[in-house]
Amino acid sequence: MAVPAAARPPAALHTDPPRDVAHPARMEVLHVPSGDVAINGVAYLAAGKGPHPTLVIAHGWPGNEKNLDLAQAVRRAGWNAVTFNYRGSWGSPGAFQFAQVPQDLTAVVAYLRRPAVADRLGVDSKRIVLAGHSMGGWATAITAAKDPALAGAITISLADLGLIGGAPRGQLIAQAAMNSETLAGTSPEMMADELISGAAANRAAAGVAGLKALPMLVLTSDDGLAPGSASLVSAIQAAGGARVTAAHVATDHSWSDARLRLETLVIDWLEGLK
Repeated sequence: MAVPAAARPPAALHTDPPRDVAHPARMEVLHVPSGDVAINGVAYLAAGKGPHPTLVIAHGWPGNEKNLDLAQAVRRAGWNAVTFNYRGSWGSPGAFQFAQVPQDLTAVVAYLRRPAVADRLGVDSKRIVLAGHSMGGWATAITAAKDPALAGAITISLADLGLIGGAPRGQLIAQAAMNSETLAGTSPEMMADELISGAAANRAAAGVAGLKALPMLVLTSDDGLAPGSASLVSAIQAAGGARVTAAHVATDHSWSDARLRLETLVIDWLEGLK
């Protein structure tokens, strides 16, 4: 199903919510257990008593675009938003590995579902949605396929590591070299070799059986990666999935000149879940 053109932008794009003195919007730093370390995160918590539906946002490789404007927009719309950094990325402890990316996303969801954490942060643990950009979109698809308790999943310009791992090693090393400054405990060669060795097992379409019953929003852009997302949507629909919505916007991989369009698409879709 395609998304119709929005008649008008959501109010959350241009209007702050009324201040709730008893339960104001706030920010909280998180330290989420994953593996043998605690990764860094930030919770953007919505105003109001709650509990609130919560959007977990997973960044790409390496994560120069973290979609913090999206986090703020969905908070104004009444959702909590949680961002985080994978092990070995952007100051989170540990060594970066692609295999750990969906593990870390899973760890964040598990953390938010802890009763004490959900109560402290005002998280409605039955209404958690994942949203991932680029590599984070791949992690979102992999994670959501194994977690039927999620309320939905959003992929934004999904970069399917299973498909990317089929590229020549030299090309992957060159790409990894451009994405390595903020990643610890790895090298361009190590990243390229991990992509190649995991290519067969890492394709997002491998999780179609788990995705077909889940509400999904699949967003693509003019970055050359759209065919991979289209194939995933087709596979979900062929498996009987009828809850996937797709939209394409003529912008770059980071949605640099379509930020408000991105926020509109996401917020309108989230509102439809209610």
